[in-house]
Amino acid sequence: MPHIVGEVMTREVVEAHRETPFKSVAQLLYRNRISGLPVVDGDDKVVGVISETDLIRCQAARAAHGRTRRTRIPPLRRSARRGAALARATTAQDLMTSPAITVHPEQRVADAARMMERHGVERLPVVDEEDRLIGIATRRDLLRVFLRTDDEIRQEILDEVVNRAMGLPPHIVVSVRDGMATLEGRLERRSDIPLLLRLAYRVDGVVGVVNGLTFRVDDARPSEKHSASRNDPA
Repeated sequence: MPHIVGEVMTREVVEAHRETPFKSVAQLLYRNRISGLPVVDGDDKVVGVISETDLIRCQAARAAHGRTRRTRIPPLRRSARRGAALARATTAQDLMTSPAITVHPEQRVADAARMMERHGVERLPVVDEEDRLIGIATRRDLLRVFLRTDDEIRQEILDEVVNRAMGLPPHIVVSVRDGMATLEGRLERRSDIPLLLRLAYRVDGVVGVVNGLTFRVDDARPSEKHSASRNDPA
């Protein structure tokens, strides 16, 4: 079965609160050797996320703000107003990106990875059904599925795909090397091959699938009897 976020997430989460001072946030990141953390309210609900990038932008904004204060400047655009706000940031509330992009523990690892890529984030707070923080999933956490051994991947393809999902006979041969799965054997119907390949490719840790399958009946084409009946004159 595909792995879910709850299986790979980090359960001991370093967090901040809205009122956590700027310096304390920096210390939390440095001491725990992490690049970001969630910000929670009094009910442990995630209200935002802070990354190293946010702190660096804040420092850069302060330097720029110090230079521009000596000169008269026109009304600020939105991005410039954000920079000015960062220059005055003193707490996690001021620094954080909000709202936070979160996931639930039952979501698939592949879906979480797509969310990270789509939103350009390095971590996803994991929340329960009441949106309370229960863990965090980082890119490193999600990479664990690719550390599975070839034997583990092969066994899952056999058990979950070939046997359980497809109900195929045991003569289908599966081999896996460096995450590349090869499927060999003869199926009854040609139409089963694309589905079998797709399901095997979705197994966590698989990086590619080689098709060595054959078939007995080509059910992708209309039968001769059916073709003839369609061509018979009315």
